[in-house]
Amino acid sequence: MMSLFGQASSKISKSRASEEDKVPDDTEPDDTSILDENEGSIISSLISQLRVGMDLHKVTFPTFVLEPRSMLERITDFMSHPDLLFGAETCDDPEERFIRVLQYYLAGWHIKPKGVKKPYNPVLGEFFRCRYDYPDGSRGFYIAEQVSHHPPISAFYYVSPANKVAVIGELRPKSKFLGNSVSTVMEGENRVYLLGRPEDNEYVISMPNMYARGILWGKMFLELGDSCTAKNEKTGHYAEIQFKTKGYFSGTYNAIQGRIRRGNTEVGEVSGKWSATMEFKSSKGEKRVLFDAVRDGQKIAPKWVAPEDEQEPNESRRLWTRLTRAIVAKDMDAATEAKTAVEDAQREQRRVMEERGEVHVPRFFHLKDGRWVPKLALPTDPQEAVAAVEKFIWPALPPSYVQSPALQQQQ
Repeated sequence: MMSLFGQASSKISKSRASEEDKVPDDTEPDDTSILDENEGSIISSLISQLRVGMDLHKVTFPTFVLEPRSMLERITDFMSHPDLLFGAETCDDPEERFIRVLQYYLAGWHIKPKGVKKPYNPVLGEFFRCRYDYPDGSRGFYIAEQVSHHPPISAFYYVSPANKVAVIGELRPKSKFLGNSVSTVMEGENRVYLLGRPEDNEYVISMPNMYARGILWGKMFLELGDSCTAKNEKTGHYAEIQFKTKGYFSGTYNAIQGRIRRGNTEVGEVSGKWSATMEFKSSKGEKRVLFDAVRDGQKIAPKWVAPEDEQEPNESRRLWTRLTRAIVAKDMDAATEAKTAVEDAQREQRRVMEERGEVHVPRFFHLKDGRWVPKLALPTDPQEAVAAVEKFIWPALPPSYVQSPALQQQQ
């Protein structure tokens, strides 16, 4: 909820600002935003909507704060460095497998738009799907769907059968207005599966919270705060990672600190900056770099997405195409009109369903034991699994879709 109220209202006294809402001295330029005059004047009309502690799900924010992609696509940031996870199942040491999973997760946070932006809120039934082509010829597949509107829930599934990795999860963000800040509580979890180690079962990882500071006055900046946990009940490993928000007089911007344990035994500690270098130091004193965002941050696995004219109407990029074009062109009026059109159509669709007594049924996911999981039974054979996943995600392959060479030879 970003780049908001900087010059919006003379009614708000700057004396109300807390020390934590001042921009830290070492805040990185790409993490800040400043309003221009036009944006500031528009923001003033929103002041009356806000109350401290208010849930922001129903508050309409101006289009200039938007990142030009849906939250369903933004989740793919965590699939950007798969090499950190591939091959983890070959490690005989359960501690090493746990650290590899933690590496994969921590490496996803450095990817963000310039400034302080938020992705589009997905509408009910919206979905995003893509494919990854890796240098060794293997592939990864991703599907995400907005499975609930009240409360908003995004379910997602990533799998690379040849690399024996799967990730299943759901995201339930809740944003609140805190005065000169907005907090987004990132409820939900990532469940990582090393398919070559079925005895490990799942690695469950939660998310830190996000804070946009300085939304009523001053320069805006973004922080990750509070903690996330990673655990594997089968191996007994557990980590709690603190994402530290910086105080005005002390601390470091974007810092993390945490410990890894197996049962009651300490294995080591994690430290560094999620925007730079993160390290693991074992209880024996041995150090290793988990991820260096400055050195390796640009080595992002590219994804293939079907052209918009080959997408279904409720696929993310096609659904929001007018809004995205307007944001890129910096045409705020056109962007507002495009965003309103999608949201009005969604409200009308829900109204019609309610009148008919119908209930929305997600296409790709279903609720099982309180968790959203894909409607797919994955074959154990890697080639059969690739074929099953392709058919699941793309029942009718787009004309520009190129099947893997192995599957082409079978046909």
